[in-house]
Amino acid sequence: MSEPVIKLSGLTRSFEQGGVRIDVLRGVDLAIAPGELVALLGPSGSGKSTLLQAVGLLEGGFGGSIAIAGVDATGLNSDQRTEVRRSFVGFVYQFHHLLADFNALENVVLPQLVAGTLQSAAEERARELLTALGLGERLDHRPSQLSGGEQQRVAVARALANKPVLVLADEPTGNLDEKTADRVLEQFLELVRGTGSAALVATHNERLAAKMDRVVRLHEGVLA
Repeated sequence: MSEPVIKLSGLTRSFEQGGVRIDVLRGVDLAIAPGELVALLGPSGSGKSTLLQAVGLLEGGFGGSIAIAGVDATGLNSDQRTEVRRSFVGFVYQFHHLLADFNALENVVLPQLVAGTLQSAAEERARELLTALGLGERLDHRPSQLSGGEQQRVAVARALANKPVLVLADEPTGNLDEKTADRVLEQFLELVRGTGSAALVATHNERLAAKMDRVVRLHEGVLA
């Protein structure tokens, strides 16, 4: 049996607000297999984004243990977390966060250059991903020249550019109309499955979640 891409054991996260302790995560256990697409369901404010931040090693302060691709990430410092994240994880957010001064191709090339990929190979990979997402004719367009759906597809390509073993998506189609959201989601799932990456997708959309391999629900700080 393959080792999980992500394994969480007893994950906790608390905040202080107005002198009151708020327990957002109360002991989350989760394992995701290579290539598995998992939907993380829960209403707004249930802690889905906090859980994704933990899995993506975006900040410290979490209790319990986190392992990514067999690497124990528990207790790593900021630089070490950044290195693990860069090596293994891709992100898609609700808002695309593309670099406004760069075109679609460049937005997908840049994270590869940061990871040490040669310019020519990075451009080839970017063209391949963007073409697969229906943007082959839009490579030289900047974000302001793209529709919302096109911007989000560039963000999907960027997340997959460095061939991560795990893709994290936080309401990836939440800013799109239903028709566009369905089209972007179908392309996202097809592309992720084609690369063999695993994915954890936070959403409150039951219809979207049903398209994935497995659904887990965050309720009162634990997964059901």
